[in-house]
Amino acid sequence: MIAIHCVAQPLLRVIDLVDCRATLGRLLGEDVPVDGLVSRRHADVHHARGRWTVTDHGSRNGSVLDGRTVTGTAVVDGDAVLRLGYTVFLLCGDVRRFEGAAVAVGDDGVIGPTLAMALAEVARAAAAPCVLLGGESGAGKELAARTYHRTGPAPDGPFLAINCAAIPEGVAERLLFGAQKGAYSGATTDADGYVASADGGTLFLDEVAELDPAVQAKLLRVIETGEVLPLGAARPRRVSTRFCFATYRNLRAAVRDGGFRADLYYRIAKDEVRVPSLRERREELPWLLAWALAPDGLTPHARLVEACALRSWPGNVRELLASVRRAGARARAAGEVVVRETDLDPQAGMAEPPPVDDVPPVAPPRELTAATVQEAIAAHGGNLAAVARVLGMPRPSLYRLLKRLGIETRGE
Repeated sequence: MIAIHCVAQPLLRVIDLVDCRATLGRLLGEDVPVDGLVSRRHADVHHARGRWTVTDHGSRNGSVLDGRTVTGTAVVDGDAVLRLGYTVFLLCGDVRRFEGAAVAVGDDGVIGPTLAMALAEVARAAAAPCVLLGGESGAGKELAARTYHRTGPAPDGPFLAINCAAIPEGVAERLLFGAQKGAYSGATTDADGYVASADGGTLFLDEVAELDPAVQAKLLRVIETGEVLPLGAARPRRVSTRFCFATYRNLRAAVRDGGFRADLYYRIAKDEVRVPSLRERREELPWLLAWALAPDGLTPHARLVEACALRSWPGNVRELLASVRRAGARARAAGEVVVRETDLDPQAGMAEPPPVDDVPPVAPPRELTAATVQEAIAAHGGNLAAVARVLGMPRPSLYRLLKRLGIETRGE
């Protein structure tokens, strides 16, 4: 069990259980400075077989377990959030990663013990020419990529971050590998690609699974040979570019389904690190909230910390920071300097909303016909990324399907 927020200051303290039990209250001592709303002997907690039991001792201000007021005794399975007054505790069955640890706040953001363990894995892989980062969108894969660059052999070289999902269709090869003058209509000068631009440093390719298989094959050759061949060039160019790949997809499943090249996957997955989601690093929340609100002179209320700890945050840190800053703007408009849980959007951090252009799948994959696919393309205005999502397949798989069905699109 750990305390993460006491009074107005974030705090990370492990509270040991004696015979699987502990009494929470003002008797916890100076190491955990609980607030004045906590009674001298406020509540007992007991942990056994993955289950937490909380008993409130008739405290004046009550105990709140996972958002519900405890009347007498309450029981919850798994990890939980307990608030006594303005003090928030995380009830964790395994606190080994928190013992002797701290939360660091810097220009790049907040790094708690759970994330620090993942970043340490990245640093250990920094000697390798490439690394693969997994994890949910918004969890901090670019922070991990910068760690790979900073702890590698060329930290002073360039760091270039590219989102492969944002590369327009049909130009990925030119943008990645460059082109010589005259290679295509309009190519009036030689142009370096992203790989050459990151020579001597690190190229971070986020959402690498969105690349076409032909581009994946050429990327594999660059990794294996250390040479890049621009479009229209007769000879390759030597580069010393290191690669950091990232994806939220299960690449092993994508290989099985034909959406990602097996040879590239097995090459880049030699060193693979998963960046934990925010749900796995809730100890960072008080610092993240304070870090997001501090530029506007605002501070988070304990109930805001509690509310955020109880939400799943499918968009992870990116969603949290955006939501909390909106809450801060709402509080500031009302003349407040403390941001409360009531300032937070009701749906913030809850179940993931569907994409704005999403519609129910038009048919199961086995029933896909030319008419069905054309209907989906028309419904999404030719946006093949949206069509691939609706049909439940990676974009490269959709491209192959279009070719097999003889369907031409504006991007083809």
